[in-house]
Amino acid sequence: MHGIATIPHMPRKVREVIADLHAAGFVNRGGKGSHRNFEHPRGMRVTLSGKSGADAHHYQEKQARQRIEESKQ
Repeated sequence: MHGIATIPHMPRKVREVIADLHAAGFVNRGGKGSHRNFEHPRGMRVTLSGKSGADAHHYQEKQARQRIEESKQ
């Protein structure tokens, strides 16, 4: 594949991950500093850190994705 540049995965913003959590029914239970604690009515919890405009870390995206999937079962 000469001459074709591959585009690396661009990290999503923290605000995008938060929007996904809200859409799945998670509620922001507050936090301290830049940390936000989200809880689903079925008991799943996720903590996100960072300013809303910052890039989300891969482990934050993965954890949020896993908890959203768990909440659907």
